Amino acid sequence: MCEMSRLDFTPYRRTTVGFDRLFDLLEGQGRGNSTDNYPPFNIERCGEDEFRITIAVAGFRAGDLDITAQQNLLVVQGKKRPDVAQGEMLHLGIANRGFERRFELADFVRVENADLADGLLTIDLVREVPEAMKPKKIIVGGQPTLEVVKDSGDADAA
Repeated sequence: MCEMSRLDFTPYRRTTVGFDRLFDLLEGQGRGNSTDNYPPFNIERCGEDEFRITIAVAGFRAGDLDITAQQNLLVVQGKKRPDVAQGEMLHLGIANRGFERRFELADFVRVENADLADGLLTIDLVREVPEAMKPKKIIVGGQPTLEVVKDSGDADAA
């Protein structure tokens, strides 16, 4: 019998500031690890700050899907309407159940677009860091920065 080891983030929590959400996510993954893989999905990096989530939602129409973007959380729900079969079903192999998928998003990641084609739901995400949050140089002592003067090669004798 295997026993799942649990990581202790206490030493890291003592020496970091503002990473509580990250540690909570890591600890939560160990507790709430679900084996339900329906519907299957891919996560792809399309550029430096661009991502795409593709979810296989065969049989769902656009009206059956609900996408909600909250701060740091994307929730995709599918509510399947019962189809009226034309005849007697001898085998039911296509999943006909609702679902809910949750994706934790990093700070400043927003949903740019969602599209449904050929049974695949694609959700495009973009990370946009506000100017106020981007790194900036801090001048020590409030001194103005010195401009670098290029030597023109003139030898002026004094």
